[in-house]
Amino acid sequence: MKNIIILILVFAFAKANSQTIQGVATYQTQRHVDIKMDSTSGMNDEMQKSIQEQLRKQFQKEYTLSFNSAEAIWKEEVALDKPQAPPSGGISIVISGNSDVLYQNIKEQAYTQQNDLMGKQFLIEDTLEKPEWKLEKETKNIGQYTCFKATLTEEVEERSFHSVNGDDEEEVKMVEKITTAWYTLDIPVQHGPSEFWGLPGLILEVNDGEMAMMCTQVVINPKDGVAIEIPTKGKKVDGATFEKISEEKAKEMMERYNTGGRKNGSESTFSIKIGG
Repeated sequence: MKNIIILILVFAFAKANSQTIQGVATYQTQRHVDIKMDSTSGMNDEMQKSIQEQLRKQFQKEYTLSFNSAEAIWKEEVALDKPQAPPSGGISIVISGNSDVLYQNIKEQAYTQQNDLMGKQFLIEDTLEKPEWKLEKETKNIGQYTCFKATLTEEVEERSFHSVNGDDEEEVKMVEKITTAWYTLDIPVQHGPSEFWGLPGLILEVNDGEMAMMCTQVVINPKDGVAIEIPTKGKKVDGATFEKISEEKAKEMMERYNTGGRKNGSESTFSIKIGG
């Protein structure tokens, strides 16, 4: 009888601990960048490699995920970089800090995302859809944590924009996308980096073929607590509306490229693909 009481107390403590857990996880990201231009674009192989390397480095960012049992907020930690001289050829690519903020509430099955799109701020509010993860048997250690593998297979729409001899071309096709995640049961929350969530433990690593995200530090129950504030700035839209606006802005950007800085009748092809 005494042993039964002890077991009940242990399970009750574990449940209470999972309900009150909070923390801050730091992640570093890397993105695959692929740039292709023909010789008539005025850029040789060396210049293209220089741009690609600059983009690769600037997509290496640091984010924080602040969380409790029900809520999480994901945002970039913007660092002040030292000014650097342009590489040989005089081409310098600069990507400004990301002001996007993603808030998720698993208990209420809702999210709010503050997103800056070409200088205009939006506030996307919509319902969370739980990913259909497949739990795998494979394990590995990430830092001090034992992690389990999970995979997510989705059919997604891939859009690419090309400029050929001044004419815009948009290619749309369905592709299979496989995301691999590693989560730890040692931190019993369903959160993870960016939009990834829904596993029985904190996701410490994600690779979806385009973006890789690796947790470098976790602080559980910090003494100063964890502040989670829902973003409020921007024009309110739902997810579908924002996706439509994003597509229109992408086309607009290609049109601006075609009408600026190129001679009539010149032949060139231009294609940029990020990811894949």
